[in-house]
Amino acid sequence: MVCPYCHQPVLPTYYFCPNCGTKLNLAPLSTSIGTQAWIYAFSAILPMILFIYVTKWPAITYYKSSDQKAKSIGTIAIAILAASTLITIWLGYVWTMEAIQSSVNSINADMSA
Repeated sequence: MVCPYCHQPVLPTYYFCPNCGTKLNLAPLSTSIGTQAWIYAFSAILPMILFIYVTKWPAITYYKSSDQKAKSIGTIAIAILAASTLITIWLGYVWTMEAIQSSVNSINADMSA
């Protein structure tokens, strides 16, 4: 096997060409506990930051991986995101309804006084 950029011989197990640094293969995704915790935490808070950083969310890459452990990490992160989104929508609805009811009660109290 040779590097497609500098045409130097490389081993098939190399991720980068040792001569020019060209990316040859995708490195395996990390499945460490720390990485999992970061992905899950990011999935839980993502709706709260209004999907601004969704392009930096790695769960889709993990979900599409051929590695079963990485795929399960992606699946769990997607489920956490879905649950967190539903909770955020529900809390927004409840808080809005409480604010409206409080305003209505305030107006009624002013009118009866």
